[in-house]
Amino acid sequence: MKNIVVFASGSGSNFQSLINAVSDGKLTANIVGLITNNRSAFALERAQKHGIPTFIISPDQFNSEPDYSKTVLSKLEEWNTDLLILAGYLKKIPIEIIKSFDNRILNIHPSLLPKYGGKGFYGSKVHEAVIRNKDSQSGCTVHVVTAEYDEGPVIGQSTVQVADSDTAASLAEKVLEREHILLPETIQKYLKTLKN
Repeated sequence: MKNIVVFASGSGSNFQSLINAVSDGKLTANIVGLITNNRSAFALERAQKHGIPTFIISPDQFNSEPDYSKTVLSKLEEWNTDLLILAGYLKKIPIEIIKSFDNRILNIHPSLLPKYGGKGFYGSKVHEAVIRNKDSQSGCTVHVVTAEYDEGPVIGQSTVQVADSDTAASLAEKVLEREHILLPETIQKYLKTLKN
């Protein structure tokens, strides 16, 4: 079974969806760790409740990106990590980590990429843009992480209809519900493509 490490900066509801999927037998993997840059992230409580090891680390603690990368990579090696999942992680992943985990880092993004992707498009900013532009559809995307924000190959998408009455907050709820289904399903399929 493959070992997954999740990176999250906030409440960790997508992290919880992965914990639930493993528990329900829908995701055949071990969640071996949670990495966060935010020591008050609720994701930490979720990890603690399920006995998942955690590591709190922020690039701001280091003088250089290579030092930060080296520390993270050392922890990932310690955990025998096969796949990294970015689930609401608000820091850019350094190139050293991307190279070390080539095609083994997945991100979930709250839009139908390539729309509303890239630097500055995260969380409510995405949903506000969808509402402002009067789009009839939105959704979420799982993609492979590359050096450029939100530009890696798309491996899963799920669509929601945008109602005239939707606000950024109500749309965010709709999309998040889909994320909780899409992320574990897509990881399960993707794991089958990874070489041992």
